[in-house]
Amino acid sequence: MLLDCCGEIPQLFFKQLFQKFMAKGKKKPKYKRILLKLSGEAMRGKREYGIDPAFISYLASEIAEAHKMGVQIAVVTGGGNIFRGVAGSKRGMDEATAHYMGMLATIFNAMALQDALERKGVNTRLQTAIEMKQIAENFIRKKAIRHMEKGRVVVLGGGTGLPFITTDTGAAMRGLELGCDAIFKATKVDGVYSDDPEKNPRAKKYNELSLKEAFQNEKITILDKAAVELCMRNNLHIVVFNIHKKGALKKALMGEKVGTVIR
Repeated sequence: MLLDCCGEIPQLFFKQLFQKFMAKGKKKPKYKRILLKLSGEAMRGKREYGIDPAFISYLASEIAEAHKMGVQIAVVTGGGNIFRGVAGSKRGMDEATAHYMGMLATIFNAMALQDALERKGVNTRLQTAIEMKQIAENFIRKKAIRHMEKGRVVVLGGGTGLPFITTDTGAAMRGLELGCDAIFKATKVDGVYSDDPEKNPRAKKYNELSLKEAFQNEKITILDKAAVELCMRNNLHIVVFNIHKKGALKKALMGEKVGTVIR
C-alpha cells in the first residue's frame, strides 16, 4: 500500500509539471471576462420569426468553445425575433406595456440558450431583471460575478427590467456592473462599416474605431448611441464580429483581427 502511494506521488508531480509546461506554451486570451450581446435576429437564425433550435445549438457550441479557453462569459439576449417593444408602440399599444412584452421575449430567448448550453455540458445560470422564481434567479450583481468565477456562463434575460431602455444599452450597463473587459456584439456582418454594406458595396470596413467616432458618426448604427455613450464615458471596449462565421468568437477573444474593435 505504501509503495503504491509512493508510486502515485511522483506520477502526480510529473503530470502537474507537464500541464504547467503545456499551459506556458499556449497563448492566453486577450479578454478575461466579457459580456456577449446576442440580438433577437441572431436567435432567429434562418427563420423569419421565432427561435431556430439548430442555430441556437450552433451559438451554444461557439460559446462553449470560448468558455473552454477560460474566459468568463455573461450573455445578454435580445427579443426582436419574437416581439419588439418599439414596433408594438407604433401600432397603438401603450409604450410601457409594449416594452415589458419585449422584455418577456428576451427571457424566451435566454431560456432557449440556457437549455442549449447545458446540452453542450456548460454549467449555466439564468438571471432575469423581472422576478420569475420558478425559472430563474433574480439578477444580483455579486451573485452573477460569483457564478462566472466558478466557471459558469451567466445568461441575462429581461433587459434592465425597465421600459424605454434598449437591450444594447442594458448590455452596456450589465457589462460595466459585472466588470467586463469588453462588450462583444454578435452580428451578421464582419464588423463596422462606413455605410450599410448591403446597400453600398463601396462601404469601407473599419478594423479599429474610437468610441468617440462611433458615437458621433450617425451612419454607425451597430449599437444605439446611448449604449456607445455609456461605453465611451467608462472606457469599455466594444468588439463587433460576425457570429455566423464559425470560430469568430474564439478568434476575437484571442485578439486576432476579426471584425471591428471600438475603443
